[in-house]
Amino acid sequence: MSLALACALPAHADTTDDTDAAPVPSVTVSASKSALEAGMPATTVSKTQDELLQQQNIFNPEDALRNMPSMTIRKRYSGDRNALVGGRSFSTSQAPRALVLMDGYLLSNFLGRFDAPRWNMVAPEEMARVDVVYGPYSAVYAGNSIGTTIAITTVKPTAFMASARLASQVQEYDAYGLQDRYRNYQGSVLLGDKLADGGWYKLMFNHQDATSQPMQYYSVNANTSGAFPVPAGSGAATPVNGVVYDIAPTGLRRAVFGANAGAIDHTRQDTVKLSFGYDFSPSVSAEGFVAAWNNDSVNSNLTFLKNTAGEAVWSGRVSNDGKIFSIPSNAFAPYIRQERHLQAGLTVKTRNRDGWNGSAVISRYRLLEDTQRNAGTPDPVASAGGGGSALQREGTGFRTMELQARYTPTAGDWTGGAHSLTLGLHASDYLLRQTSRSLADWRSAAGPETQFVGGKTELLGVYVQDAWRLQPGWTATMGLRAERWEASQGVQRFTPGPSETYPLRRDHAVSPKLSLSWNVSADLELRMSSGKGTRFPTVAELFQGTQSGASIIVNDPGLRPERSTAFEWSAEQRLTMGNLRATVFQDDVRDTIWSQLNLAVFPNVTNNQNVGRVRTRGLELAGVADRLGVDGLALDANITYSKALILENANYPVSVGKRWVRVPHVRSATTLSYAPARSWSIAGTFRYSGRQFNEINNSDILPDVYGGLSRQKQLDLRLRVLSASHLELALGVDNLNDDRAYQSHPFPGRTLFAEVRYVF
Repeated sequence: MSLALACALPAHADTTDDTDAAPVPSVTVSASKSALEAGMPATTVSKTQDELLQQQNIFNPEDALRNMPSMTIRKRYSGDRNALVGGRSFSTSQAPRALVLMDGYLLSNFLGRFDAPRWNMVAPEEMARVDVVYGPYSAVYAGNSIGTTIAITTVKPTAFMASARLASQVQEYDAYGLQDRYRNYQGSVLLGDKLADGGWYKLMFNHQDATSQPMQYYSVNANTSGAFPVPAGSGAATPVNGVVYDIAPTGLRRAVFGANAGAIDHTRQDTVKLSFGYDFSPSVSAEGFVAAWNNDSVNSNLTFLKNTAGEAVWSGRVSNDGKIFSIPSNAFAPYIRQERHLQAGLTVKTRNRDGWNGSAVISRYRLLEDTQRNAGTPDPVASAGGGGSALQREGTGFRTMELQARYTPTAGDWTGGAHSLTLGLHASDYLLRQTSRSLADWRSAAGPETQFVGGKTELLGVYVQDAWRLQPGWTATMGLRAERWEASQGVQRFTPGPSETYPLRRDHAVSPKLSLSWNVSADLELRMSSGKGTRFPTVAELFQGTQSGASIIVNDPGLRPERSTAFEWSAEQRLTMGNLRATVFQDDVRDTIWSQLNLAVFPNVTNNQNVGRVRTRGLELAGVADRLGVDGLALDANITYSKALILENANYPVSVGKRWVRVPHVRSATTLSYAPARSWSIAGTFRYSGRQFNEINNSDILPDVYGGLSRQKQLDLRLRVLSASHLELALGVDNLNDDRAYQSHPFPGRTLFAEVRYVF
């Protein structure tokens, strides 16, 4: 197992005289202040860089979130570009309900249902802190915050800083008799300085080479009587061995033939980012960044099948134990994906101690190249070429702009010193350009267009929020957000075949917010928060479609927005040994957008539709005990009990009364850490995720198998040693107990982790 080089920790002042403690390697960075608004009218949870480095093995940025309360990160493997976020009341396949920001710049990708946040624009060692906000209780954030808002703050230099990091993982994974070892490597360099003229810069380079365990398998289900249907057609069937029989999540007998559909992803990713800033005066500054991310992925497959001569069988008509199956020629077809993405942003702001401050933030994310080339034949045949298809999304991207003014009161001012005001204007747009091509040789993306999908959505929002100190100990935060949404340029074209354009569509929403907090005493705070939020449909949810004869079945260009009405009641008690928080919450969502079978039309179709009403209720407990009587011993724990039910669903009434998908009944994370000296620490975390469903009719009765949404019981360990020579070593293991968990795809098994950081 290789080691790792890394970045810098924020500098810490230490007024104690500890001559025995080894110096801690550090560089000078600005204090890791929260990127959230002051006095957030909702539950927030934060982790600083030092806490993360002490408690967790972090290979990718999204790993920093996996132990947060009521949080699910669907990271299937290191380097996964589909690492989706799930929260209190929404699943990991509802990506547009998670708002992810980096230094105020949008990382969320609201272009498709499975488009994860662009985590790639952040390196793990850049993160100064991570803050999480729950629910639509602040008027400052767009309607996509109805689930969770995640704010990542990166380090900024206040003097010269330089560091390097190398990290590696090794996973031994076996399933269905297939056993292999998968290795991941990552290297980073971070360089920055604060210049004498008031400017600063930071240069980050991150390279990653990672290989996944098999993500999916080609299988055939038996019928309800347990018999496998004989496939149509005639001809001799090749006798094979290697077929593995098990039980599918629906309870049906299943035959599994191998890891397919590009199951094993070998990805090489590079990120280069230049961040910069300049202080024009003590109260006016500007900063920005330019980042480029490249990815080259090769996805391969493995068949379990061998004929009587011991040769691998990849397709065709086969027989095993008296049963006959037909394996399509593209079942084990590989694919290659090449991505070149660019993001840039600029911020100008004032920093007055009190009175008015203003800020302007603009950013743009663009897919310069995004091509996936799919073979039409299995791996051994495809290596020599042959027909296939390609999917291209060049030109797709999004832009954002945020103008904001904030007023911080002073005693005796025009507000009476009681009102903290925030006014803002938000604008964003999302453009989708997606072309499918037929390829004579799948190794080249040159070929005629077979389908084109395009469209654009725009959002314009204005908001006002007032934190009003009613009297000592009492604060009422009132907000109002008004949003205007537009969908245009919608087009669906098949060549040859039908073509359709969709008319301009507009909608609007007004979302009031109210929060009341009471500091009962110096150690007890009570808060009630309520808010409405509106999440508008994405371009893909509106216009993505398939051809059926001479017509096009579109997801639904008339989708209604999701409208959330949420409440939470929270109490936080500061104790002698730490603090404890209890939060009761409810999220009632009208017109949830989901892909389901529509039984209200004939013939029945499956596409994106509005689910009438989904309500989630729950209890969240979280606490930290860092004064346990043993120097350096700390406990950080949380547990959430929730129940999400479908209350209305006219198009699929059999789902009414069933549990909503991918929201576990119980989620918890418990971290015990011990750092008796500043030179070393050890930590262990046990994470648990309980019963959940993948089907809205809850027909997946066996969750703990491939294809299901299983319980997760995982123990992680981390040992960290810091030397006087500016070298930091870390050894760890994730999933020590080798728990086999699935969220449709399998999660990693036991994974060894090693890291070395050096601060120059």
